[in-house]
Amino acid sequence: MTTKFRLNSVTLFTTEGEVHYDFPSDLTVLAGPTGVGKTTLLELIKFGFGGNGLLAPVSTEYVQDISLDVTIGSSRLRLTRGVDSEKRDTVRVFDLVTQERLPDHHVATGTPSLNSLLMAALGLPDDMRAAARSGTSTKAGARITFSDVFSYLYIPQSEINRDIASSKDGYLDPKRKSVFELLFGLTDPEILSMRSKVNTLSGDLANAERETRTVVEFLQASNTTGQAEALRAYEAARAEQAAAEAERDSLLQEIEPITDRETQVLRDLLSEAERSLADARSAVVSLTRQEREYKSERRRVQTDIDRLMRMRDAGARLADIEFVVCPRCMQSLRDRAVPISSCRLCLQPDPVAGEDELDQYEIRQLSSQLEEMDEQISIIYEQLGATIRAVEDREELVRKLSEDLDLRTSERVTPRLQAFTDASDRLASARTEQQHLELVLRQWDRVNDLTAEEDRLREERDGAKAAIERAESVIASRRAEILEALNEEFAATVGELGIPGVSSAGIHPTNYLPLLNGQRFDTVSKGGGIITATQVAYWISLLSVAVRQRDTAYPAFLLLDSPRLALNTAESLAAALYRRIVAHSLANRGRVQVIIADNELPDEYRRGFSEIGFGYDHPTVSTVRHPGRHAVKPLVASAEA
Repeated sequence: MTTKFRLNSVTLFTTEGEVHYDFPSDLTVLAGPTGVGKTTLLELIKFGFGGNGLLAPVSTEYVQDISLDVTIGSSRLRLTRGVDSEKRDTVRVFDLVTQERLPDHHVATGTPSLNSLLMAALGLPDDMRAAARSGTSTKAGARITFSDVFSYLYIPQSEINRDIASSKDGYLDPKRKSVFELLFGLTDPEILSMRSKVNTLSGDLANAERETRTVVEFLQASNTTGQAEALRAYEAARAEQAAAEAERDSLLQEIEPITDRETQVLRDLLSEAERSLADARSAVVSLTRQEREYKSERRRVQTDIDRLMRMRDAGARLADIEFVVCPRCMQSLRDRAVPISSCRLCLQPDPVAGEDELDQYEIRQLSSQLEEMDEQISIIYEQLGATIRAVEDREELVRKLSEDLDLRTSERVTPRLQAFTDASDRLASARTEQQHLELVLRQWDRVNDLTAEEDRLREERDGAKAAIERAESVIASRRAEILEALNEEFAATVGELGIPGVSSAGIHPTNYLPLLNGQRFDTVSKGGGIITATQVAYWISLLSVAVRQRDTAYPAFLLLDSPRLALNTAESLAAALYRRIVAHSLANRGRVQVIIADNELPDEYRRGFSEIGFGYDHPTVSTVRHPGRHAVKPLVASAEA
């Protein structure tokens, strides 16, 4: 049966106290002049359900929390949401059936989710998506939430004389259609899921096709051979590689050192000459080092001789000097008695004669050493010259022997080396060609994989489309039945209301919007009383058919804000409008709930509904003093607050 949905009460917790409203009746009208806060109360109700309500300044400044007592299906919950920006992201939930405080539920992100709780209470999954029905869409679609369902239950003042369920917003159109079908049983979560799958598969297929085209265009632009041709060329390159490896190995075994008697003698002589050359070069280095050592020692001896000669010369020069004053204390030495053959200064025996003989001995010894060194250096010079000449002779011998050996062996080895080089070049070329062809074949393998993926995605997408067609064929009769009932009900309601200028009315079979005189409703009139009356007729017709069918998920609830606002002086149309609403409520006692906020009510229909009256001395937020009609800025332009 139609899902039960009732708003039992609303409680506002303000800084000045509580404000409480009960809604026990099937039809309740919130009556009062413009500016007393009727729209404010309805937007707070929307806010309490987790929606983005249009909050008035009195709400943001004075209201702390809003609490809703609601019955949805078999659940009865108390939802309390803070208005403050720091508290509004969570809703406190109390189960009035089990008298249990449930965990706080998150409005936007996080778990547990308020959306999931409310969708579960309606008997609907919370993971459904509304995929676009156009053949070009590749998106899974936006998620269907309780707010989308609530757009069928609450007709705000900002839309009542302009649009129906935000149908002018192309982005929301897929969700509006999907919610309509879902509530009337014209689709189910499985069909919605398959539609999302078809779109995502179409996107994946388009990506695969685009990638395949990119790879193929790259292969064509690079003059790459076809796959079959590349495979044949690859096999040919492998065969060429095997042949080149075999030839190279054969030549490698044939190219051995060429050995005969003369060649061996040349090799032995060359080895001996190279050893002799190395020894001679080593001898040159050794003699050069000895030469440097003898010259260094000779310089030292010559230095000693020069020192002795300077000492002897200095002694001779000083011997003729007679000191008359002590060089240390500067006392006179003239009156001192000096023994014969003694030094006048220190009075010690005078050694002048002996020192001269000693100097002569040392000089003779050092001079003898110097002569020996000169002789050794002369010998080393002779040996070094002979060794250098030997090095030159052996270098010439090594060069001559190397030339003879190269001349003898080149005639035998060079042709085989050339053949070996050619075989190695062919082997390298075959390997390079194989590497290139392997890259080409990998690209073709990628093309094959992408093509196979295309076929799989296309097959899966076509299968999902076929499944959708089968599922929709099953409910085709129900679709026809529901649309026929909606057309009849809407036509009867429009006729009963007597909307000016409308001779025929119906429901479009695919977008589910009203048709007036065979045209879409918003092309017949851009606003005012006709759109408002069409709105009321449309929503009352949907609710009537849903209640009558008894097997829909449509919530039996309607919240209307200021339907008379755009009717102005059209009293007959306003009277007919309320007559139809009252008749609908009386015909479905206990099964539906309609709450209307309005300013002027037809007197003759006041007995058909419960009424809560408001005024400037008793506004909807009654704990806060009303500043007066002219001090209030409406929430909606040219409308009430």
